[in-house]
Amino acid sequence: MDALTKNFHHPFKPYDIQLEFMSALYDCIEDGQGKSLSLICGSLTWLREQQVKEQASLEDYGHDEEPVWVIAHKRKEALELARKRRQDLEGRLLKIREKERQQKLRYENGESHQKRIKLDPNRHTRTAADEEASYLLDDYDSEDETTKPRIFADPEEVGGVSTKSFDLLNRLGMIQNPISEAEDTQTLDETKIFYCSRTHSQLTQFANEVRRVKIPLALQAMTGSGKAESKPVEPLVEMKYLSLGSRKNLCINPKVLRLGSLSMINERCLELQKSETPKDDRCPFIPNQENETLVNDFRDHTLAVVRDIEEMGALGKRVGVCPYYASRAGIKPSELVSLPYPLLLQKTAREALDITLKGHVVIIDEAHNLMDAISSMYSVKIFLSQLERSRSQLGVYLQRFRNKLKGRNRVYITQVVRLVDSMISYLNSISAKSKSADGLVDINSLMAGKGVDQINLYKLSRYLQESKLARKVDGYNMYQKQSKNSTYEKPSSTMPVLTQVQSFLQTLVNPAADGRYFLSSNEGGDLSLKYMLLDPTYHFKEIVEEARAVILAGGTMSPMEDYTHHLFPYLPPHRIKILSCGHVIPVENLLALPVTKGPTGLDFDFTFERRNTPGMIDALGVCIMRLSQIIPDGLVVFFPSYVYLEQATSRWKTCVGNKCTTWSDLVKTKAVFLDNKDSIGVEDVLRDYTHAIEAGKGGLLLSVIGGKMSEGINFSDKLGRGVVVVGLPFPNIHTAEWKAKLEYIENTTVSRGGNAADGKMAGRQFYENACMRAVNQSVGRAIRHRNDYATIIMLDRRYNTPRIQEKLPAWIQKSLQNRDGSESFVDILSSIKGFFDSKTA
Repeated sequence: MDALTKNFHHPFKPYDIQLEFMSALYDCIEDGQGKSLSLICGSLTWLREQQVKEQASLEDYGHDEEPVWVIAHKRKEALELARKRRQDLEGRLLKIREKERQQKLRYENGESHQKRIKLDPNRHTRTAADEEASYLLDDYDSEDETTKPRIFADPEEVGGVSTKSFDLLNRLGMIQNPISEAEDTQTLDETKIFYCSRTHSQLTQFANEVRRVKIPLALQAMTGSGKAESKPVEPLVEMKYLSLGSRKNLCINPKVLRLGSLSMINERCLELQKSETPKDDRCPFIPNQENETLVNDFRDHTLAVVRDIEEMGALGKRVGVCPYYASRAGIKPSELVSLPYPLLLQKTAREALDITLKGHVVIIDEAHNLMDAISSMYSVKIFLSQLERSRSQLGVYLQRFRNKLKGRNRVYITQVVRLVDSMISYLNSISAKSKSADGLVDINSLMAGKGVDQINLYKLSRYLQESKLARKVDGYNMYQKQSKNSTYEKPSSTMPVLTQVQSFLQTLVNPAADGRYFLSSNEGGDLSLKYMLLDPTYHFKEIVEEARAVILAGGTMSPMEDYTHHLFPYLPPHRIKILSCGHVIPVENLLALPVTKGPTGLDFDFTFERRNTPGMIDALGVCIMRLSQIIPDGLVVFFPSYVYLEQATSRWKTCVGNKCTTWSDLVKTKAVFLDNKDSIGVEDVLRDYTHAIEAGKGGLLLSVIGGKMSEGINFSDKLGRGVVVVGLPFPNIHTAEWKAKLEYIENTTVSRGGNAADGKMAGRQFYENACMRAVNQSVGRAIRHRNDYATIIMLDRRYNTPRIQEKLPAWIQKSLQNRDGSESFVDILSSIKGFFDSKTA
């Protein structure tokens, strides 16, 4: 059947571009090569048909040299066993669905429901001596250095170690892949789809969309001849869906959860599982042999009904088992698994969860963030103040426990102290020369301290992970402060400073070609060291090579060249399929305009060198005010940075006598709202902005490209009748980091057969693309459905150049007017007014 004529089980009548998208997605998976609903329906339709094919393939079971009757018997036996396992699971899930439906009815009718298991947070209290003793390091036998492989038992345990370094440690026998002690060998590893997105809210939204899709089961009935029928069996049912998340999202132990920060929750959880932890102190929710039945019950309830992360936590409380660990039992029998970026993109996390991608499909949504996300995961920053604080904490710890530390503990802690001292000395020497610094770090100078060249960094990295030194040292320092000051409150959301130092030290074992070390300073003059990964290719390559198909999806992924050139340079062109969909709206519902001159005829040039002039800022204010007068309802303006937003609004508010012209005019036109750099208050700003528009006052929201308002928020209908982009947010090309990135791209291009000119061009393309992806994310906030309409206005003379216009999404280019920027500001206003008049006529 042709993909375009397939029934994709979309809950609504899909638009033509949705059909095109689902068909392309289906073909991509098959060949081995509303967006969320299209992703779900296209991929799950393929999955159901693949399950039918897999069952039918059991007919080929057996060997040609065996008698015909033996082959026939084996085929029938294998097919019946597979069907029985599936039917048993589906039968259990059907009963659970009915049970939960009845529970929901009882709850809606006001009847009592099942009580939750409670944990007394004060059920056991340790003495002061016990508390202090708990911070002493366990003996670390030097024999273990060569005989005991390192076990990464937790997906959130490792930071800073690159994929290459992980593979090297594995070859050296210092890594042991985790193996579940109670692994259910009878569990089928279903062909599945792994759906990955960046934020918790995006995954929750995805789960809500999955609930709307019902697709037939792939169970097949047996014919009299033992053949399997290929027609799926009704009724339509929900998918076997599983949400994976971090401990912070899934922990149900109140004593652990109240710690607040992810790192502290992770460390406390691991501590409560150690054999030397008193039995009364251990977490009662951790899966073990005694509560295996609860784990199986949790697994079946999870797969029976589509649940988001919050609902997984609630289910864990109801069943009485940790959802973070118990959810792993549902990975193999599930059909669709959603998980955040770190759990998929980090090899250590996949292996800790026992996730194999071989033969499965990977979908990465919001993929415009992918390369930056991979680089960020393997990049670490440490400040001089943090190094000094960690050195002080180590000193306090050694002063108390020095005589009790034995063998290798004392040796390795001494090595940590030497490394920290060496980095502090290096930064202090830089600070003595200049209070502000920005540049590459000479790693030899950084490691020039006494005895540092004798340190085996691989062994030290392993020791830091195994010994939990950071947690012990931080815990003891907090205990000391609480002992001396009873009113001292332990921070609830701060990562132990030595943990950050430890993450940075682990980057020292990464291959030199992977990344670079940089020096910088903040506004307070605090120097910092940063390790930055330059090339995400290797870290993503294993996923591509292992999975059946990898889908990168995003609403605004243009420009696309970076993905092929810098993420998949090793793949031949025929293995990469690119689909750029249009928009569901007709062309006449969008008016896109580059505006090159202001109201007074001043050229709009918002380059870093010229945008700060009083004349440019004043012209911008008048322009926004005039646009606010003719664009109805909501108008969102994106500035290139928070600094420039603050600078502009400060000037507009400046009064001459009793007159504050620009700001007062803006406030008279619409209710004005400001984005802020901190994420706190974003929801309040959006709520007030929405209420002002609904009340008929109109709303003007001043935001920032790359800020909280520029991604994941929908300004549909009246919330976004107009979107204005001020300038082009090019990164500062003069920073050491960007110089290193561009140099790396230029050198890589030459190493692949290009010449110096090709390298320069590749660097320029990468630089421009980084800017335009941010712009495209911002303008993509408007127009969210077929009947929506809006105008997109781009303020800068550079927007009238073909080079920039070609990097806009195709659906914007189709509605782009005034391409050469020749229209006057008055003509621009006339076009906008005519556009909105036509919509209200």
